[in-house]
Amino acid sequence: MLLTLDIGNTHIVIGIFRGAEVIAHWRLTTATERTADEYRALLGNLLREADLSVTDLTGAIIACVVPPLLPTFEQLCVRAFRLTPMVVRPGLKTGLRIRTDNPREVGADRVANAVAVRHLYSTPAVVIDFSTATTFDAISAQGDYLGNAIAPGLLLSAQALFRQAAQLPHIAMARPAHPIGTNTVLSMQSGLVYGHIAMVEGMVERFQRALGADTRVIATGEYVDLIAPHSQTINIVEPNLTLEGLRFIYESNLAQN
Repeated sequence: MLLTLDIGNTHIVIGIFRGAEVIAHWRLTTATERTADEYRALLGNLLREADLSVTDLTGAIIACVVPPLLPTFEQLCVRAFRLTPMVVRPGLKTGLRIRTDNPREVGADRVANAVAVRHLYSTPAVVIDFSTATTFDAISAQGDYLGNAIAPGLLLSAQALFRQAAQLPHIAMARPAHPIGTNTVLSMQSGLVYGHIAMVEGMVERFQRALGADTRVIATGEYVDLIAPHSQTINIVEPNLTLEGLRFIYESNLAQN
C-alpha cells in the first residue's frame, strides 16, 4: 500500500492507497512545532483505527509546501515505516511540462493536481483548489501547465476581517440562505461565501477565454463543498485530487526504475 502526504500551510492530508483505491484518508492541522515522533504516534493511532498497520505500507510520496516540515516527515517515513519517501520537487519526473517563467516556483501540490487532471480528465482544464489560498491552475489542451492565479482563501479572508476590523467577530464558515445579511455574522458570511463564488465565476470566465470554451473546471480542497454546489462553472469535484496526483507520480517513477 502507498502512503501519500500532502503537507499544506493549514492542513496535512494523508491518504492510503491500495492500488488505485483510496482506502483511508485523514486531514490534520499543520503544526510545524511537532516532531517526527509526535507525528509518528498520531499517524500510528490513525492507522490502527482503520485496521491498518505500518507494515502494510510499501511506499510513500510527499508533496510539501511547508519547508520546515519536509525533513520531519522524511524522518517519519524512514524511522516509523522503514521507507525512503519520494518527494515531489525539481528533478523528480512527473511527465508534466511546466511553461511558467520559473518552473521551480510551482508548488508540489499544484504539480500533483495537474498530473491528476491529465490522467483522469480531458484538457484544457482549470483546477480550482479551495485551501489556505484559492488557486486557479491553467492546463493547456496539450496537457502543459501554463500558470495560475492565487487569491486569499475563505479562512484567510475571514481571519483578515476579524484581525483588521475591530468590531467584526470570528464567524463559522457557512453559506447563509440569502446574500443580503440582516446581522453582522450573516453579512460577513454572505460577503465571504457569495463573494468567493462570484470570484470563481469571474476567474473561470477569464481562464476559458484564454484556454478555450471547452475548458473543463475541476475543483478540490478543504472548502470545495461550500462553494462548488453553488457555482455554475465547476464541472467536477474531486476531493482527493492531490492525493491521486501523488499516486500517479509515484507509480510512473516506480515503473521507470
